[in-house]
Amino acid sequence: MGPVETAMSDFLLERGGVAVIDGGLATELERHGADLNDPLWSAKCLLTSPHLIRTVHLDYLEAGADILITASYQATIQGFEGKGFSQDQSENLLRKSVEIALEARDIYYSRCCESASDYTGDGRILKDRSIMVAASVGSYGAYLADGSEYSGCYGDAMDLEFLKNFHRRRVKVLADSGPDLIAFETVPNKLEAQAFAQLLEEEDINIPAWLSFNSKDGVNVVSGDSLSECVAIAESSKKIVAVGINCTPPRFIRDLILSIKKVTDKPILIYPNSGESYDADRKEWVQKTGVSDEDFVSYVNKWCEIGASLVGGCCRTTPNTIRAIYRTLHNRSSALP
Repeated sequence: MGPVETAMSDFLLERGGVAVIDGGLATELERHGADLNDPLWSAKCLLTSPHLIRTVHLDYLEAGADILITASYQATIQGFEGKGFSQDQSENLLRKSVEIALEARDIYYSRCCESASDYTGDGRILKDRSIMVAASVGSYGAYLADGSEYSGCYGDAMDLEFLKNFHRRRVKVLADSGPDLIAFETVPNKLEAQAFAQLLEEEDINIPAWLSFNSKDGVNVVSGDSLSECVAIAESSKKIVAVGINCTPPRFIRDLILSIKKVTDKPILIYPNSGESYDADRKEWVQKTGVSDEDFVSYVNKWCEIGASLVGGCCRTTPNTIRAIYRTLHNRSSALP
């Protein structure tokens, strides 16, 4: 196996077998004062307030995250062009999403060097360790901003070539911007998973990728496509080094991990949402429908025991969630013989 294929296994070996992914971005940007009422969602901050993105990245690193996901989930060339930007300007905004995460990592490393301890009195974790930057690529449904990444229904006319051409330049620009890997996130159907896997080969992408699906029933991906068939796409691609689930209620995760394990030996990644329901028509989260950080973290050991290797949070999770995950995993590894 080459360096691309072993990148994730080497990274996990260094971590004792489990690594921490960061948490929700949009909720934290709003908490810091960002206005995300826009089809570009958190990608809007690449235009208006990149310093807030950097701040949130640093918050997650100081909460114990080993992997930062860039603010490019909703960032597409087509979306930026729809706002009046040229192709060059749009591509520069994609590059900027990676640059901000790399800057945050450098600042964090500096803080680690300056700190006399791995842990500060105010709960920050300043532990010098290798950190991966994952360039986020959201689904076509995320660009549509109509909630279809939660249904996977793109219409009968949708085909593989359309999806590949929609994502092609974006994936290439992000991959060439210096991240450690590409994170294909909230993939709602088998067709788009095929598109991503083929693009990695066609564009000769030379960094690894992960493929993460979402589910609303704990059995299939949201479109109704077979999870096993979707995972098999990741299993057959040498450049996809991990596969799993994101943006899915925690109560479904255990069964989904067990289903994934039947199809692949690749590392399994899990970063669920808080369990809250999203109202796509009103474009808001339904209050009091999720689980507490305490309940969320209570699942983590169970997920790792049955096979998860990368664990974090998606929508509506916070640095406090990630800090609790870090502590749980740290305590778990300390307790292992």
